[in-house]
Amino acid sequence: MTHPIDDAVLDLIYAQDPDAAAILAGEQDRQAHTIELIASENHASPAVVHAAGTCFTNKYAEGYPGRRYYGGCAHMDEIETLARERAKQLFNCEYANVQPHSGAQANMAVFMALLEQGDTFASLVLKDGGHLSHGMSLNFSGKYFKPVHYPLHYDKAHPQHEQIDYDAVRSVCMEHKPKLLLCGYSAYSRTIDFAKFRAIADECGALLMADIAHIAGLVAAGEHPSPFPHCDVVTTTTHKSLRGPRGGLILTNDVEIFNATNKALFPGVQGGPLMHIIFAKAVAFGEALKPGFKDYQQRVRANAKALAAALTDHGYRICSGGTDNHLMLVDLTARNPELTGRDAETWLEAANIICNKNGIPDDQRKPMVTSGVRLGSPATTTRGFGEAEMKQVAVFIDRILTAGLKGEDALAAETEAVRKEVRSLCGQFPMPGGTPATVFFSQ
Repeated sequence: MTHPIDDAVLDLIYAQDPDAAAILAGEQDRQAHTIELIASENHASPAVVHAAGTCFTNKYAEGYPGRRYYGGCAHMDEIETLARERAKQLFNCEYANVQPHSGAQANMAVFMALLEQGDTFASLVLKDGGHLSHGMSLNFSGKYFKPVHYPLHYDKAHPQHEQIDYDAVRSVCMEHKPKLLLCGYSAYSRTIDFAKFRAIADECGALLMADIAHIAGLVAAGEHPSPFPHCDVVTTTTHKSLRGPRGGLILTNDVEIFNATNKALFPGVQGGPLMHIIFAKAVAFGEALKPGFKDYQQRVRANAKALAAALTDHGYRICSGGTDNHLMLVDLTARNPELTGRDAETWLEAANIICNKNGIPDDQRKPMVTSGVRLGSPATTTRGFGEAEMKQVAVFIDRILTAGLKGEDALAAETEAVRKEVRSLCGQFPMPGGTPATVFFSQ
């Protein structure tokens, strides 16, 4: 089931361009009839989706409110100011830049503002759950700056196995004296102790940055501790757990950092802002300020825990022993040493279950193979899935992976059966705009 507004848009595009419309129809059908478990994806509300397609897309507005390089920007100033004010209210901070096109570009602006080329910064080892913009050698962060990395705990007997080793963070920072200490991750399922990071940053003389791209919605709803007042600067995306349009955001309480990152973003690494996306960000922030958003984030966490527990019952291992937020890393080898993330992703997609292969901490397999998958609950929760449905999802996953290990014939038969059941389940939980998902956007 799709939303009537989407069907109207499809008809409009079809009249102009049937080829493009056919591709859109295919994607619309795919999203409507699949279970979306990619932790970095969500289903935006019809209001956010269509805000991103308004006439704001026609306008250049280089600069910032009150200081534009083009005329005709009165409404651009109004909507950007509204988005800023809502972002500040959401995250309880003094300054917000809503122009970054993505989280990676928000990170780039911070690096360009606070570091000189060759300066040292500290971040989590990429394979342990960091992000490519946190020091990958092929990324700007690894090419133009000097990353040093802190690890997770690696002791199966330790109660915090595969969790942040704050003693190791301190040791790395005291040895290398980085100019910037970075926390916040793309594949870490536990609560981040920002106060501990602040103490380490103060001791080694570093600025503290948090990239909360994954947990921003939880932070905004008070379901994860806030990086403020501990962090000097915070970056995030707006489209993951925050459930807005695809884009980035920079937040701070320091006016000097605000001014420096503004200049680093424009004219440093970006040109004209995407005003239609800023308009959609304002709408999404408005939705997140409604009381129902907290209820949604609470359900996100409950659903993640339910999925993790159910998979554990089926013999899979959840890295770090569980989840405190919206995602989990699943160690497939605990179920069967022959299972790979690449196979799991491929087999599950054929059954209309979408996830991504992901390395587990200290993974011995290559990044395009991996020993695990990363699963998240934001999108399914948006559609109205509850804990019972998440347990059923775990059953679907295990049926497919078990069949895959038996061979092609067993996999083909089970894929056909599960795909039908998935489509039936999705039919009970329409895409945003219909019952029951609409409750999370309207309250």
